[in-house]
Amino acid sequence: MTQYLLSVHMVEGSPQRSLEEMQSAYERVDRFNAELQDSGAWVFAGGLTPPELASVVRAKGGKVLRTDGPFVEGKEHIGGVWVIEADGLASALDWAGKATEACGEPVEVRSFQELPGD
Repeated sequence: MTQYLLSVHMVEGSPQRSLEEMQSAYERVDRFNAELQDSGAWVFAGGLTPPELASVVRAKGGKVLRTDGPFVEGKEHIGGVWVIEADGLASALDWAGKATEACGEPVEVRSFQELPGD
């Protein structure tokens, strides 16, 4: 089985959801997570704090430097992720369709690179 990253993209400036809409989305995501776990596709999932709370760490000239804020300045940021196992891309895309319906945001699908010898 191949592992896939399903990343939820949040777009700055999108209309704010009401508390009721947010609660409904959390409930849909909880049901989706349960379905993933019941199927055996679940590996890991989690939501992320806002990009302005990010730190970037990089090595440069033999020193490790840290800066505040997102690595990339932009209007879209990753808001959360699922790591799943699927038989192939078609199956991962099916799960992503359920994920976007659950969270109400765009979901990008990318496979993990296979390690040598796998």
